Amino acid sequence: MNKFVCASLFISLLISQASFATTTGIDVIYGEDNRKDVFESTDSALVELSKSTAAMISSERLKSINGDVVISAQTLESRGICAKERFSKQISAANCSGFLVAPNILVTAGHCIKSEYDCATYKWVFDFKVDHSDQGEVQVPKTSIYSCKKIISRSLDQMSKDDYAVIELDKKVLDRRPLAFRKSGKISKGTPLAVIGHPTGLPTKIADGAKVRSLSTKFFVANLDTYGGNSGSAVFNTQTSEVEGILVRGENDYVPDSQLGCQVSNVCANESCRGEDVTFITNIDALRKIR
Repeated sequence: MNKFVCASLFISLLISQASFATTTGIDVIYGEDNRKDVFESTDSALVELSKSTAAMISSERLKSINGDVVISAQTLESRGICAKERFSKQISAANCSGFLVAPNILVTAGHCIKSEYDCATYKWVFDFKVDHSDQGEVQVPKTSIYSCKKIISRSLDQMSKDDYAVIELDKKVLDRRPLAFRKSGKISKGTPLAVIGHPTGLPTKIADGAKVRSLSTKFFVANLDTYGGNSGSAVFNTQTSEVEGILVRGENDYVPDSQLGCQVSNVCANESCRGEDVTFITNIDALRKIR
């Protein structure tokens, strides 16, 4: 399953067990699985940064109840992921991830938001997280939910592999800080990284312990533990806490377990497999005016 098709097909692909292991793939676990729920993380800086990340969720999955909004979706296990997998009891509701760079400006992957129809169909939900590992139902305040007002800038270039979208939200986000991001220069090989987003559509996960493996013209490659649903996630330089880029492509995320008849995470050594592609945030001219 390729990240270029993640936004429009992610949920429907999950329904088919065979869809998880295709030739071009999305993501994978490199070495140790570094994903953590927000409540599990002991890194206060990353926990604070997670508040400014959001999930792209279909309006149909959101239901208002007693002043809050209930997010409904099937669990990973019910979608064909093996019960032994981490987070298998949690719901898979998000199609993509995004992050705040100004009070009313959000960045995601270009393949997540392809049209004004996508802009109108999906909500951007902050605080989509759990308080314990097997939590099923998730509720968030109505104030954590925003709409896409318009697409400011977008690129999805098959030749250069550039992949990003900048959207304007329907109102300013005043209860959390926009994220700082690199405005010039380029990250170096070996720089330590973390990613925050929604792997396989799950509630917010923080995954650190990664590093830059190589650099290209429009993107860099890293050994980040990410999955479909992480598309659009902010990738942070853990030395500066700045966003270095946007998670967009990578290795296969799930592979079949023939004995159990379900899917398990693909696992690679830290320096093996293709790595995960991250669009440089400095590619986005529309962000140059943001201070």
